[in-house]
This record gives sequence, C-alpha cells and structure tokens, in this order.
Amino acid sequence: MSIKDKDLLTDDQQNDILVLGIGNLLMNDEGVGIHVVLKLETENLPGVDVMDGGTGGLHLLGIIQSYKKVIFIDAALDEFPAGTVRVLHPKFAKDFPKQLSAHEIGFKDLLDAAMLLGNVPELHLVAISVKDFQDMGMQLSPEVEASIPNAVSRVKELLTIA
Repeated sequence: MSIKDKDLLTDDQQNDILVLGIGNLLMNDEGVGIHVVLKLETENLPGVDVMDGGTGGLHLLGIIQSYKKVIFIDAALDEFPAGTVRVLHPKFAKDFPKQLSAHEIGFKDLLDAAMLLGNVPELHLVAISVKDFQDMGMQLSPEVEASIPNAVSRVKELLTIA
C-alpha cells in the first residue's frame, strides 16, 4: 500500500498495526526499508497494514497517529557493519540512531510532532546498517540485500508480540 492508497481506506478497513518502510529507492542502500516492505507485501500478515512511506517526513504524521502500533524499517548510518539488522524501541527522537540515512531530520521531526500532539503509537524501528547511500542507483549492496530476510523475520517477531 502506498501513502495515496491509505487515504482510500475507511476506518473499518484499517488495521491496528502499520509496518512502514522508509527510504529512497533511487539512492541504492538508502532504499532498503522500501525493499523490505515490498517483500512483506507478499507475505500473509493478517491484521497488519504494510506501506511504502517513501522518504518519510511530516506528511506521514496523521497516518502513524491513526495506528496503535507502528513498525518502521529504515537504513541507518552507524558504526555497525553494512547489513546489520537491529530492533530499537524509541520513545523519543534521541532514541533513534544518530543518523537515519538521508531523511533523518524529517523522520525525527515526525516523532517529535506526534509527541507534542500527545498521540504517539507504540513504536519499533528495524534499523538496517548501511555504509554508502549517496550514489544514485537502484541496486542494494550485497551485504544489505542479504539482510532483507533477517529484517523480514525481525518484523514478523515484532508482530507476534502484538
């Protein structure tokens, strides 16, 4: 489901849980969140909405606030080897990795805005370590591509805790 498709759902069609992939498919590894979501869309995940959130930002605020639980999947520039998959449970913007790829400011601002409005769902972040996202292209590095099954498994684990 894309952001545009979300607007077409009625309240009785929406589930309580959203899995939201964030990233830019045109910037190689930076788009890994979208690649994971595309894989998850082929899975049978009852009671879960799966969405491509693009590069994130404040336009996602109303969407995430309409769910009880949101699992974000995003690339992270951190000290871990490329392809490392970690699950974080952020409560504040400072709880995210120091740098969440190319759209860091908008994504952290999104969480801060939800907090200011007093409507923050239960949040989980599946962070996939990347090393280079500045080159234009649509290919994932071998390490990051190999991490997709692990990221899918981690999302499914989070869904069983629901």
